[in-house]
Amino acid sequence: MTNQAHGAEPELPGKPTSASRTTLSHIMTGSDTNLLGTVHGGVIMKLVDDAAGAVAGRHSEGPAVTASMDEMVFLEPVRVGDLVHVKAQVNWTGRSSMEIGVRVLAERWNESTPATQVGSAYLVFAAVDADGKPRPVPPVIPETERDKRRYQEAEIRRTHRLARRRAIKELRARRVAPRADDDTEDAGWR
Repeated sequence: MTNQAHGAEPELPGKPTSASRTTLSHIMTGSDTNLLGTVHGGVIMKLVDDAAGAVAGRHSEGPAVTASMDEMVFLEPVRVGDLVHVKAQVNWTGRSSMEIGVRVLAERWNESTPATQVGSAYLVFAAVDADGKPRPVPPVIPETERDKRRYQEAEIRRTHRLARRRAIKELRARRVAPRADDDTEDAGWR
């Protein structure tokens, strides 16, 4: 029997990795700095989320929302005057979710030296319809050996995310009721 016979939606045709790969570039200014005088990590994280969101929207051909951010790593500080390039691509797809891999590179705006990698992250996006409900995404088709490696690594990260979520749920299910003097329950902490 086909998926359609069970009432499932037909599988969408796959899309190659290169179809939605993108680079977002931004020059860092004084308004982007933290108290140490370097670019605030939150500014970089927003650029990462913006680039990943563009890739997710392109790949899924519609709205997609950030579900999680994994392994945001800052390797080097970014300075005022750096031209930051945020490169993103779909590494893996599920039924309605996509893992987007992001590399952050920086180079001086007025020098011709090569850009250096200053950060990386993995984000999971969920494609949603007009009502905010999950909708199917096309499978990603890895094109290069590097794309295939990234796909396999993304499957490992997904397995770990699901196992972590399951273990935490089980732990919380066994937890005793909170004490009356435990104010963390009221603070919205998980």
